[in-house]
Amino acid sequence: MIKITFPDGAVREYESGVTGLQIAESISRRLAQDVLACGVNGETVELNRPIMEDAAVQLYKWEDEEGKHAFWHTSAHLMAEAMQELWPGIQFGIGPAIENGFYYDVMPPEGVTITEGDFPRIEQKMQELVQRKEALVRKSISKEDALKFFGDRGQTYKNELIAELEDGHITTYTQGNYTDLCRGPHLMTTEPIKAVKVMSVSSAYWRGDEKRPQLTRVYGISFPKKKMLDEYLQMLEEAKRRDHRKIGKEMELFMFSDLVGKGLPMWLPKGTALRLQLEDFLKRIQKRFGYQQVMTPHIGSKNLYVTSGHYAKYGKDSFQPIHTPEDGEEYMLKPMNCPHHCAIYAWKPRSYKDLPLRLAEFGTVYRYEQSGELHGLTRVRGFTQDDAHIFCRPDQVKDEFLRVMDIIMIIFKALKFDKFEAQISLRDKVNRDKYIGSEENWEKAEQAIIEACEEKGLPAKIEYGEAAFYGPKLDFMVKDALGRRWQLGTIQVDYNLPERFQLEYTGADNQKHRPVMIHRAPFGSMERFVAVLIEHTAGHFPLWLAPDQVAVLPISDKFNDYAQSVVAQLEQNDVRAFVDSRSEKIGRKIRDNEMKHIPYLLVVGEKEAETGRVSVRKQGEGDQGDMEIADFVKKVRDEVSEMTEKY
Repeated sequence: MIKITFPDGAVREYESGVTGLQIAESISRRLAQDVLACGVNGETVELNRPIMEDAAVQLYKWEDEEGKHAFWHTSAHLMAEAMQELWPGIQFGIGPAIENGFYYDVMPPEGVTITEGDFPRIEQKMQELVQRKEALVRKSISKEDALKFFGDRGQTYKNELIAELEDGHITTYTQGNYTDLCRGPHLMTTEPIKAVKVMSVSSAYWRGDEKRPQLTRVYGISFPKKKMLDEYLQMLEEAKRRDHRKIGKEMELFMFSDLVGKGLPMWLPKGTALRLQLEDFLKRIQKRFGYQQVMTPHIGSKNLYVTSGHYAKYGKDSFQPIHTPEDGEEYMLKPMNCPHHCAIYAWKPRSYKDLPLRLAEFGTVYRYEQSGELHGLTRVRGFTQDDAHIFCRPDQVKDEFLRVMDIIMIIFKALKFDKFEAQISLRDKVNRDKYIGSEENWEKAEQAIIEACEEKGLPAKIEYGEAAFYGPKLDFMVKDALGRRWQLGTIQVDYNLPERFQLEYTGADNQKHRPVMIHRAPFGSMERFVAVLIEHTAGHFPLWLAPDQVAVLPISDKFNDYAQSVVAQLEQNDVRAFVDSRSEKIGRKIRDNEMKHIPYLLVVGEKEAETGRVSVRKQGEGDQGDMEIADFVKKVRDEVSEMTEKY
């Protein structure tokens, strides 16, 4: 007999070799119908995988990420099987589950191009295959046999992957006539896949290398019920309506220019006003929490990033070094702000009384993203981080970490990001080669984050292998109005950069000690945060944040001068306003400015001009009656002050 421990701490005994499905059946018939995969000691496996010894077990349903992952991973294999039947001789690259669905990279046979016109054929073939209720059979295979099996079938991309694998750790999964190189996990059969949709097709370089062949990437999604697919497609339509690129253009917030360069956003006046409001908001909070603002250059010596370790880790993703007229002198566009802040810390001797030292900067950094990966403001080559680095004593780490968590909670509350999840990102359990620093320092850093979350009562999921190369981190995943997850705020504990830069402070014992460094960025990047905020609000920004708070609408041209005088009075009182002086009917002006999500519309005509008043309309609430300009100014300022004083 073996002991199975459940997430609630309950323990049951089962015979050795019991499967996840049998465990589910022992609990309830309904659970056995709904469960999709099984977690065994933190590893997700198929429901029919035998459990041979004592283990901690979780049963994953569709509602769980692990359940969706297994479902979509199996769907990727199903789509590959369908494409194999449609186009014999097709070659396969990789086919993972992703956050929303799955994709497969393929090389079609010569003369075949997969286009949107092929989507119905692929979907129909997938539905035909599902009717066969094919079981997925896992098999361990030697490296030699794997190379021969896939080599005989002309699968050169699979053989390249196999060549890098360790013998004795290679598995395949087979359903029907399709066999794939794969670690899993999967569903037991294809039967639960009730609704499928091929979403898009694009090209992707093999293994992300622009010098390698271009494969065809086919994206799809699937669900256990057709109703779920219908709801998802409706959500996508709403997402198109909220697309930050569309709204950003309509509201004249930002732009891109191929002449300036791909992935380099330029903020237009209205977008700049929005961004500066966000920056001022965070600066006010940071001042309360004892931060000092700094500014650092957009470039730095290559040696700076060699010292920090960023060049070794991210050099290939950075812009190439800049050579100056002086021999041997190399600079780089700044990929990170933290090395510059380390240099500021090292500028003069520090005492334990000086700590914590909190340095904040809205610092612009540059990373080279492939053209195909660029996407509006969410994936760019130049972006500004709301970066700060806290240099503190080891005994101050947890308290400083908790204070940063407080800042992030203030921001989320103020901007109505009510739904979020926390993720503790730790080192890979096995592969430690990609991390720098001692085992002791990593353990201290990881423990500090775990204890901080426990002290705050913040439920946090632990993900192994997701840490930064220099330290563990706490990431905040925000759900927007459509339920999509975005990684925004992040806090990282770092014992390693202070070591690499030989940072010191003089302790109370008059000896030299090494500070600990905390990296934090509540917004993450201004570009990505604004993109998420646009889509979350559909462009309906709160009054304090709106680039244009008020539009003044003269009924006809002869009232333009009065409208301008109203704007002048508003601007003197720090209310952002403009005149819509177009020769359009007032109904058209109202509709157009409501479409632009202006919070307040002031209609002015003969009566208003004679009495010095304005007729007020509020976004989403309609006519508010007329009032004195001074009273309206007070109304707006009180509304803004209520927010700023609260946070």
